[in-house]
Amino acid sequence: MTIQALNQLSQPALKEALFQCCGSTTWVERMSRRFPFQDEDALYQAATEVWESCTVGDWKEAFSHHPLIGDLEDLEKKFASTARWATAEQAAVEHATNVTLLLLADGNRAYLQKFGYIFIVCATGKSAEEMLQLLKQRLPNEPAKEIWIAMAEQGKITRIRLQKLLAV
Repeated sequence: MTIQALNQLSQPALKEALFQCCGSTTWVERMSRRFPFQDEDALYQAATEVWESCTVGDWKEAFSHHPLIGDLEDLEKKFASTARWATAEQAAVEHATNVTLLLLADGNRAYLQKFGYIFIVCATGKSAEEMLQLLKQRLPNEPAKEIWIAMAEQGKITRIRLQKLLAV
């Protein structure tokens, strides 16, 4: 879809498309009010500005719309609307060893228990082992620091998904 085609969508269709890119209701509402955009760069700039102006609650809502890293069954069952994008983003996990998948599952549980939301990482181009290493590096973080890292990772994911939306 082109930026012009995205600009022409009805509000309900536009919000549905944006929600596939970011699961924050606030982000979707604020973004939908900014349309139309002159070009893709303006869209990406607005997406970043709006995302960074959201609250911690908005960020956590967006995080809740992602499957656990490495949990392909969860991905297929609960996240059908974004499964094709998320599956591609986590493609390297399909080639991970059982040990790596078990360590990811353990790390995901520890992360969720400590921070209250799932481990968010821009998985595109990363192996399961790289994501596991990032999880281990971030797990000791203080909650106040980690929320900002997770927010930035979600921002990367949102941009990639906007690019995919415009590439369809």
